Amino acid sequence: MTKLNELDQAGQSIWYDFIRRDMVTGSGLADLVTEGIRGVTSNPSIFDNAIGGSDLYDEQLASLTTTDAQTAFDALAITDIKDAADILAGVYSDSGGHDGYVSLEVSPRLAHDTDGTISDAKRLWAAVDRPNLMVKVPATPAGIPAIEELTGDGININATLMFSLADYEAVATAYVRGTLRATDPTRLASVASFFVSRVDAATDAALDAIGTPEALAARGKAAIANAKLAYRRYQEVFEGPQFKEQANKGVRAQRALWASTSTKNPTYRDVMYVEDLIGPNTVNTAPPATIDAFLDHGIVRTGSLLSDVDEAAALIASLPEIGVDFDAITAQLQVDGVASFAAAYDNLLGTISAKLG
Repeated sequence: MTKLNELDQAGQSIWYDFIRRDMVTGSGLADLVTEGIRGVTSNPSIFDNAIGGSDLYDEQLASLTTTDAQTAFDALAITDIKDAADILAGVYSDSGGHDGYVSLEVSPRLAHDTDGTISDAKRLWAAVDRPNLMVKVPATPAGIPAIEELTGDGININATLMFSLADYEAVATAYVRGTLRATDPTRLASVASFFVSRVDAATDAALDAIGTPEALAARGKAAIANAKLAYRRYQEVFEGPQFKEQANKGVRAQRALWASTSTKNPTYRDVMYVEDLIGPNTVNTAPPATIDAFLDHGIVRTGSLLSDVDEAAALIASLPEIGVDFDAITAQLQVDGVASFAAAYDNLLGTISAKLG
C-alpha cells in the first residue's frame, strides 16, 4: 500500500495535475493508477508545456488537414483526454463514479462570456464522449451561471480558479441549483477547485511589505486557513439541511478540491499543502514533483483539515487588522489566474501554428 492509498482510506483522492501524450500511449498513467492516483487534471499551461516542449504531438499534427491552430489543439487535447479517460475507466467503475475523472478546460478566452462558456463546454462534452470527463469552468462572475446551467444539463463540472470564500459560496450554490434542474442528478459529479499556494505567495508578499512582527508571524498560514474555512462551508452546505433532500436521493456532494498544491516558497515544507489539507470527501490535485515528494517523505495526517478551524478563522479575521486586504488579494488572484491561463493558451496556439507551418 502506498501513501496515496492511505490518503484514499482517509477520504481524500489524489489526482495527477499533469498530462502528456507519452503518459497515455505508454504505461505511465496506468502505473500511476496502480500507485493510487485516482484522476487527472489538465489546464492550458500543462498542454502548453506538453505540446510546445516535446515532439510527441508532431506526428498527429502532421496528419491533420486543418491549418487552424485552435482546431488542431482541440484534436490533440481531446485525443489525450479520451485516452486518459479510458485508462481511468476502471477507477471510475470500481468507485461507482466517485473517482476516475479527467478534466479538460473550456477556452480561457471565454472566462467572461457565459453563453460562450456554455457552448464550449457542451462541445467538449460531446467531443470527448466519456462519462468520466469533467469540464473545467472558471468561477468568474460569468462562469457561475454557466456552472449552474451545465450541471442542470447533466455535465460534470470542475469549477476552477477559486481563491475566496465568496468564490466557493457562489460555486456551491450554482451546483446545488444545477442538481435541482438536472433530469438525473444522481449521475452527476463535480468538484470545486480551491487554489492554495498562490494565496500564500500573494499574502506573504503583502505581509513582508508591512514588516511588523505580527505580520511576519502570519506568513505561510493564510492559504491553509482559507482552505479550512472553505471546507467548513462545504460541511455546512453539503452535510446540512440545504442538501439533505438531494443527498437522500443519491445525489453526490460537490467535493472540495485543493489545487495549486506545490509549495512556491522553498523555505516551506514541500508537502505542506498535502499534509495539512487531508479530510473526508476531498480531492487534492498535485503536480508530479509534489506527489513524488509526498511518497518519499510525506506524512498522512488523517483529518488535518478538520483541526484548528477556529484558529484558521481567527487568522483570516486578523489580516485586515494587520493591514492586509485579503479580499482584494483573493479577487486579484482570480483575475491574474484567468490572465495567466489565457496567455498560456495564446502561446500554445502560436506554437501549434508554427508547427503547422
